[in-house]
Amino acid sequence: MFEQPERLALTRLELAAPTDADVIVDIQWSGISTGTERLLWTGKMPMFPGMGYPLVPGYESVGRIREAGSQSGSKAGDLVFVPGARCYGHVHGLFGGAASTVVVPGAKALVVDEALGEQATLLALAATGHHAIVAPGSALPDLIVGHGVLGRLLARLTVALGGAAPTVWETNPERAEGAIGYTVIDPASDPRRDYRSICDVSGDSRLLDTLISKLAPGGEIVLAGFYSEPLSFAFPPAFMREARIRVAAQWHERDLLATKHLAESGALNLDGLITHRRPVTDADNAYRTAFGDPACLKMILDWSTPQ
Repeated sequence: MFEQPERLALTRLELAAPTDADVIVDIQWSGISTGTERLLWTGKMPMFPGMGYPLVPGYESVGRIREAGSQSGSKAGDLVFVPGARCYGHVHGLFGGAASTVVVPGAKALVVDEALGEQATLLALAATGHHAIVAPGSALPDLIVGHGVLGRLLARLTVALGGAAPTVWETNPERAEGAIGYTVIDPASDPRRDYRSICDVSGDSRLLDTLISKLAPGGEIVLAGFYSEPLSFAFPPAFMREARIRVAAQWHERDLLATKHLAESGALNLDGLITHRRPVTDADNAYRTAFGDPACLKMILDWSTPQ
């Protein structure tokens, strides 16, 4: 639980009583998001509905159904992905998945292949990437900005969906390694100015002018990161290129189902994206590592440790 910004406590909370439409899930693994959860951690998250402290974070959880209500459409024993929970009474569940046990509607517990194991925690980010690049009328990206875990998923998704291998920009040498079937370069060494579709996951609000200068006429920039600072750009270069700028928000159910299929079929490779693991008893250090260590792509909390 985030008691306030940058103050985490491992605590016990009373869960809401399950209804016949709910399932009780014992969580095995949960991921730490370096995008939205970092904003919750630092206190920079805008005041969305349901926002406030104390709160339970987490929307990348995988666990096993312990009990299934008669109208839940689920069954006990299934391994499921859980994109968060709101079952903590007066404590905000934003997003609520970082708990040893959760109560959620059966419709929100997505059964996943046992072979995925802890990698199923990556389905939320993969669905976020899928949502960013499959909008009607948009081309798959030929430039991705940022080679963190979401940037890597975007590049792998682009190839898995039949697109040409994209170029990926990364300024941090520690994050330039690990490409599978695409090229990672420093943006300073890129002379191209003919990208049709640029997908930015850097979260850097100062990049728009640079990205516009790299567009082909009529090209599109997709803002797929989260930007806590205002964005602005010079109008004349955007006018000359008839640039299009699109914001990609939260994934939809169809994105989650599509990425689940790609991952379970082997078309989407999730290997090498989970780089760090900690028992939940070391959660405070895990969050600080996830947000402060450039070598940490994805931190997983292991809930199997006795509480």
